[in-house]
Amino acid sequence: MSDEGRDRFEIPKEMRSMAEASFEQARKTFEKFVEGAQVTAGTIEDHGATVRAGAKDISAKAIAYAERNVQASLDYAQSLLNAKDLTEVMKLHSGYVQAQMRSLAEQASEMGQIVGRAAMEAAKPKV
Repeated sequence: MSDEGRDRFEIPKEMRSMAEASFEQARKTFEKFVEGAQVTAGTIEDHGATVRAGAKDISAKAIAYAERNVQASLDYAQSLLNAKDLTEVMKLHSGYVQAQMRSLAEQASEMGQIVGRAAMEAAKPKV
């Protein structure tokens, strides 16, 4: 088998169409989930304005992170469908993993800061 034949990576049209339809359905389902989560986060009733504000900040940030991460995953999967060869698949995978690791590290740091601030605010004595 020639190098060109070995490196050729093709997804049959039927599989590509089915995968694209599945991704579109996943995107729509995710959008409905995000809408529901936002409605739920908006109706959370906690005791005290400080706790409520902290919980709302944490919920909003968590929803934003989830949305960003799922969107990145869906975009990655979509890009794989358009890959022309195994080299491109490996390049896409490497880029996706590196970007997600950076993103998750940033998200963990930000969430830690938000939770810390909320806990400090909630623990302050009421004057």
